[in-house]
Amino acid sequence: MLEVSNITKYYGEKLAVDHLSFTVKKGEIFGLLGENGAGKTTTFRIIMGLLNANSGSVFLNGKQIDYKLTDQIGYVTEERSLLTKMTVKDQILFYGILKGMDEEDILEELDKWLSRFEITSYKNRKIKELSKGNQQKVQFISAIIHKPKLLILDEPFSGLDPINVELLKKAILALQKEGCAIIFSSHQMDIIEDFCEKLIILKEGKPVVSGYLKEIKKEYKKMNIRIKGEDLPLDEIKKIKGVLSVLPKKGEIEVKIENIKVKDKVFQKIKNCDITKYDVMEASLNEIFIAKVGGKDEA
Repeated sequence: MLEVSNITKYYGEKLAVDHLSFTVKKGEIFGLLGENGAGKTTTFRIIMGLLNANSGSVFLNGKQIDYKLTDQIGYVTEERSLLTKMTVKDQILFYGILKGMDEEDILEELDKWLSRFEITSYKNRKIKELSKGNQQKVQFISAIIHKPKLLILDEPFSGLDPINVELLKKAILALQKEGCAIIFSSHQMDIIEDFCEKLIILKEGKPVVSGYLKEIKKEYKKMNIRIKGEDLPLDEIKKIKGVLSVLPKKGEIEVKIENIKVKDKVFQKIKNCDITKYDVMEASLNEIFIAKVGGKDEA
């Protein structure tokens, strides 16, 4: 288990991370979110032992993280860190040996992952000859070749098409099933919702949202109603107390409401119309993120 306890980091007088604490359990995928400059990368570097926090501590399975423990961590950076003149095989051998692996074990794991990602024919190709998507697969393999106990994924789907996104999703879930603790960071909120039960949203280095996604949505209260039908009384719906907005969306009407109690008032206004759809949904993580980070939340 990863335990981040009350870490603070300054760059000169600038506060980058402000008393941040969270835990990631074995086999858990945890979301660490925030806009650019919110402190995510600094947090990752502290966890990796690449930066020292000004205060606070980081423990992995009960031991404070130092260079002896960093071999148990894998890190997929947002910026590619591959040596492009090397072949895929030599690149992974290089990273595996740095992690203390035997060459035979590295090649066995490499063959397994190349097959999983359907790129076995690229084993002896130079990195620079690969597409951006296939380079991203190789970067992922380099991060997990040593079977890490903790994996940090910073925008792991960058450059991947939908088919390859699904391949990588399955790989991440397989690692989770094997007990790997995973920290996931992405601006693709739909993917975060698919993966993470628990998350933190940072703003200027400080958590503004923290907890289980289910509870975060419940606490946020605001909801959306999707309506499809003929002759909807939009002006009357807009006047209902608790209705925040009424917007057309892809042939439907989206009604944003303050809380679940307002849905019955909306339904009363449309129940005699020719309705083919009436869905009440929780706010998306994307909406919550914008409200909390953008400072537009009224709750």
